[in-house]
Amino acid sequence: DMDAWNRCGGTLPDLRGRKCYGGLDLSSTTDLCALALTFPPSMPNEPTWVLCFFWMPGENLIKRGRRDRVPYDAWVRDGFIRTTPGNVIDYDVIEAEITALKDLYNIQEIAYDRWNASQVSQHLQGAGIVMVQMGQGFASLNAPSKELLRLILSGGIAHGDNPVLRWMADNVTAEEDAARNIKPSKAKSTQRIDGIVATVMAIGRQML
Repeated sequence: DMDAWNRCGGTLPDLRGRKCYGGLDLSSTTDLCALALTFPPSMPNEPTWVLCFFWMPGENLIKRGRRDRVPYDAWVRDGFIRTTPGNVIDYDVIEAEITALKDLYNIQEIAYDRWNASQVSQHLQGAGIVMVQMGQGFASLNAPSKELLRLILSGGIAHGDNPVLRWMADNVTAEEDAARNIKPSKAKSTQRIDGIVATVMAIGRQML
């Protein structure tokens, strides 16, 4: 419900030093990558804050934007997407920037999908960040997907009106199994949903 999503905007406070949990969704070498950090409430009536970081190759931004019908160039200009040099993702840049984030935020751990982030996770683990494998099936994603939905509908989350994350929220289609477990479906969604998947993963670690 995008009306409910929009009501959860809010201006993000200074979150430096605050305890948080991460979800890392790395794309193929030519698409968007996402890191979501979720900050649990530290006082009554405070929401869970969501802070997202996005990366994509710096070349051909306008062409990519026409393909996906979104203003990647404007989002880069306004600081909502970071770029790596060239026309493919440079994972070394992402590793360095995530490592720098641990000096700003009290990152407890970062969840990742072992199928596409094993090498990056090893390097981040070596840099002192606790990395936790999280599968992409219903068993792992059902509970945090439902928790994210609950937080959105109850106003218990605030995402700072990040336009990239909003676009991805609008793209999401859920997949449901016979037991009514749900998870975000990249196959069924209309466009990129990496930021939502990363947020679900971060919430999953926060819940535990």
